[in-house]
Amino acid sequence: MSEKKAILTLEHVSKEYTGSAKLFKKAPPSVKAVSDVSFSVNEGETFGIVGESGCGKTTLGKCIVRLHPPTAGKMWYDDDGRKLDLMQLDQDESFRLRQKLQIIFQDPYASLNPMHNILEAFDEPLRVHKLGSREQRREKIAEMLREVNLQPDYMYRYPGEFSGGQRQRICIAKALAMQPRLIVCDEPVSALDVSIQAQIMNLMRRLQRDYKLTYVFIAHDLSVVQYMSDRIAVMYLGKVVEISKSEGLHTDYKHPYTESLLSAVPIPIYGQKQKRIILEGDVPSPLHPPAGCKFHPRCRRCMEVCRHVEPTLRPVGTDGHMVACHLYHEPEEIPPKNE
Repeated sequence: MSEKKAILTLEHVSKEYTGSAKLFKKAPPSVKAVSDVSFSVNEGETFGIVGESGCGKTTLGKCIVRLHPPTAGKMWYDDDGRKLDLMQLDQDESFRLRQKLQIIFQDPYASLNPMHNILEAFDEPLRVHKLGSREQRREKIAEMLREVNLQPDYMYRYPGEFSGGQRQRICIAKALAMQPRLIVCDEPVSALDVSIQAQIMNLMRRLQRDYKLTYVFIAHDLSVVQYMSDRIAVMYLGKVVEISKSEGLHTDYKHPYTESLLSAVPIPIYGQKQKRIILEGDVPSPLHPPAGCKFHPRCRRCMEVCRHVEPTLRPVGTDGHMVACHLYHEPEEIPPKNE
């Protein structure tokens, strides 16, 4: 059995936003939206990222496609055998890779210019990257619309003439027209009705098989992420707290935060219920994150070491499962006791 090849590798990636300086303040306030994130995405798989609103998952997705430059860390992309550092590319190499790294946003209407019809929206990036003649580009657009179950003559219509589900199909087709290898899907179904969500997810899975795509699938709904993903990373307050295979997460979770997320997923069996775990308190402010483990103020299994030492993401078991929790690892540094 051949070893899986990583198409994307993140090493200690962080993204910090610095505000404007205030009077009588020594330093401007800063927010670490993403803090020391490391993982790899294998070619052809769907790597899910899940967490509460504000946990940094969307910022991380934008860092991957370089819409937001990371503050620190390394991002490596496997370009047909060449390992490229995405943070050290020159202008020409960066422009070429724009074609191979695409993103689908949460709001399909905001992703399309209401003043341009679908033909104009598709044609501009194809023309900029010199992907065929004018007639070839038009044929490509018609082909992509058919792939997402839309009529080719829809290319002459404007975004306001479509429903939300149709607009998201158009955004998927637009990303696919660039012939990418990796697509970051930022909450692609969260703004849609449940029945339309299922159609879009099944469409994306079919396109992944047909075009040999790799997805980074971001969502706050754990049941959606489990359906789409091969592996899942759970984020909390800018950090990855657990990485697990999708099929084993429901029964072999480790982190208390993952347990609370799973307890909120409805069971689709009449009469069967599961105990909800209600987290106490609010999500801490990223401007003033707590010391030690970021989750400890809301954790029902909090220990004294959790208040002082931040756990690192380390393997647990032999199947690639990783968790950042003192329940499974001895802390690398013991805080000194107060006399």
